[in-house]
Amino acid sequence: MNSKNPTPAGNPAGEPYDFSLVLGGPLYQLFRRAHLSGDTLELLRRRILVIALFAWLPLLVLSVVQGHAWGRGVTMPFLYDVDVHVRFLIALPLFVVAELVVHERMRPVIRQFVERGLIADRARAKFDAALASAMRLRNSVMAEVGMIALVYGVGVIVIWRTYSAVEVASWYGETAKGRWQPSLAGWWFGCVSLPLFQFILLRWYFRLFLWARFLWHVSRIELKLAPTHPDRCGGLAFLAIACNAFAPLLLAQGALLAGTIANQIFFAGAKLPQFKVEIIAMVLVALFAVLGPLLVFIPVLADTKRVGLLEYGSLAQRYVSEFDQKWLRGGAPAGEAFVGSADIQSLADVGNSFEVVRGMRSVPITKEALVQLTALTLLPLLPLLLTMISLEELLGRLLKVVF
Repeated sequence: MNSKNPTPAGNPAGEPYDFSLVLGGPLYQLFRRAHLSGDTLELLRRRILVIALFAWLPLLVLSVVQGHAWGRGVTMPFLYDVDVHVRFLIALPLFVVAELVVHERMRPVIRQFVERGLIADRARAKFDAALASAMRLRNSVMAEVGMIALVYGVGVIVIWRTYSAVEVASWYGETAKGRWQPSLAGWWFGCVSLPLFQFILLRWYFRLFLWARFLWHVSRIELKLAPTHPDRCGGLAFLAIACNAFAPLLLAQGALLAGTIANQIFFAGAKLPQFKVEIIAMVLVALFAVLGPLLVFIPVLADTKRVGLLEYGSLAQRYVSEFDQKWLRGGAPAGEAFVGSADIQSLADVGNSFEVVRGMRSVPITKEALVQLTALTLLPLLPLLLTMISLEELLGRLLKVVF
């Protein structure tokens, strides 16, 4: 790579440090050839419509053919299955929307490292190498092939059949004489719709792994962080702001859990409080997946703060000593007025700079980002409160809290 023109290989835009987490990989190329996406993820509505209907519409048609779409033929007809509708008509489109949002909002982030001068000149080659490595892994064919194998080998056979499926006669199958008997819709669901959904979900977590891996490499090279930066993160707070781009992904995760819980409540007699552990675990895992990669900067931020306290403490000591000698020990020139002297303002500035250093955080995660992402993850679960309390009573309690 030419350091004078640092455009990593595999960059479709051809601009310096224009890195996208989502523009790459066999599925992206397939969408382009099928005219479901442009070079920069255009045709969003067409992509959402085709993917969602490919996963959901055959299930409806096959359920109607077998008489499992509504009525009393099975305990859980297709149209009453909250989980399947949320999964394919809400969560899946949100995953697709998240691609465009992350692409547009995360692209400038990589350039911020360079434009803000955070990368030392002698470390630029390592930064370029980390970026090129991330692009190669993003475009890996073997990675996506491995995900497909994992989806069919574990996601469908083990996770869904063992932990997710409701143990009642449903539109996708039932247990007869101790043996699982899938319906026609169940075959499409297990062989096409569910693997497609799980592959797209797993692909997202692979992208988050790429992001974490890249940040880990960056945290290991020489960074020029400023302990007096007003963001109290040495200049890295923009990373927490950038993580808001993953909001649709977290919203989809919350919707997916809400759909699963709804089925357990409506068809298996469960109650919402029984899922407290699952809800807490889901929120923690989702937040860690998005914000966890920023934790790799804890050592460098802690070291920057430690060095900053020593250096600015030494600077403050020198200034205070000179100020004391000049104005309290008779060192001021004869006739120099104390009132209006710039020395007072300079003393205050030194004190403010030291306070900024002392208040510097060792974790580049803002409270605002944490609260916003948590709220978005839990938002799809709010309608389930109506299974415990009537809407009228819920509104009454909310009005009492507000007024």
